[in-house]
Amino acid sequence: MIDSVSNTIQRRLVSSQRIAIVSHVRPDQDAIGSMLGLGLALQHHQKQVDLILADGVPYNLHFLPGWEGIVRQPTFQPDLIVVLDCSDLQRVGGVLGDCVPDINIDHHITNLNFAKANLVIPEAVATAAILAEYLPEWGFEVDVRAASALLTGIIGDTLGFKTSNMNPKALRLAATLMEKGANLPELYNQSLNRRSFEAARYWGCGLGKLKKKGKLIWTELTLEDRKAVAYPGNDDADLVNVLTSINSGTIAVIFIEQKDGKVKVSWRSQPGYDVSGIAVQFGGGGHPAASGAEISGDLITVREKVLEATQLLIQDGKKPLSVEQNHGEMMNGR
Repeated sequence: MIDSVSNTIQRRLVSSQRIAIVSHVRPDQDAIGSMLGLGLALQHHQKQVDLILADGVPYNLHFLPGWEGIVRQPTFQPDLIVVLDCSDLQRVGGVLGDCVPDINIDHHITNLNFAKANLVIPEAVATAAILAEYLPEWGFEVDVRAASALLTGIIGDTLGFKTSNMNPKALRLAATLMEKGANLPELYNQSLNRRSFEAARYWGCGLGKLKKKGKLIWTELTLEDRKAVAYPGNDDADLVNVLTSINSGTIAVIFIEQKDGKVKVSWRSQPGYDVSGIAVQFGGGGHPAASGAEISGDLITVREKVLEATQLLIQDGKKPLSVEQNHGEMMNGR
C-alpha cells in the first residue's frame, strides 16, 4: 500500500510545475523543516513552489536557509497541493479554503487521510524523516540546505534524538543528512538550546503557576502573561517539554490562552500512557506521548474538563475513545 501511494506521489511531483506546500498553525521545527526540505528539493528541479504558513515562521527558526520564502497566503494558483505534518485539514488555518489537497504526508497516528494521496507513516519519528527517506527515491536531490532543514525537523520532533519512538532508522537518516553537509551540532543548538530573553521570562510565568495532583502536572499561560513579557508567539515557547523533566509526573499538560476565545492544550506523557485519545476527544490529535488540541471556551472551563479527562486516564486506567469512534465528534483542530 505504501509503495503504491509513494509511486503516485512521485508521479504527481515530477509532472507538476506549480506546487503549493502547506503546514500547520503554530509551526514547529518539523513543520518548517519538512516544508523547506521538500520545497528546496523541488526548486532545485526548476519547480515553482509556494510555501504557505498561516502563522508565518517563528523567530527562533530564522536560522534555516530559505525561511524568507515562506508566505502567509497563496501567491499563485497551483496545479498540486501538498500538506505536511497535519493530522487534519483544520490545522492549516484556512489558507486552502475549500480545496482538497492532492498529497498528505504525515506521521501522526491520528491522521484522517484527508487528501487524494495519503502517505502517513506513524512509525516515522518526524514528517521530515519521511521526506529524508523518500525524496531520493522520488528522484529529487537533497542538497546541504534541504538536508539542514530536514535534520532540523528530525531534531525538533525527537527532542534531540531522545523521545521514546527513536529508532536506528532515524539515526541512519540523520547520518545521511549530515553526509550531505547538515551541521548537526549547530542545528541542535539553534533548535533546542537557544531561546530569546522574552521566551525565558514567559517560562517564568508558567513555572510560577505550576500545579501537581498525584502524577498529573499542569500549568497555564494567559494572554496577560504573553503581553507582560512581550512574547511574540501564541505558543508555549516549548515549556511543555520542560514539564516532562519533572520526575514525579506521568502526564504533563499546559494550557495556552488564545485571542479567539480558544485554549491551546498540549499533553506530554511518559511511556505506557497514550494521550492521543484524550486529544481526539477534544478535537485534536497527535502521538501517544505528545498530543494537542485547540478547544473553544474560557481558560477555567477548558482546564477543568481537560484535567478531569486526563486524571481518569491516570487513576482508573480508562482508555479514551478511539480515533474511529470520535471521527464524527471532533470539535476543533489541534
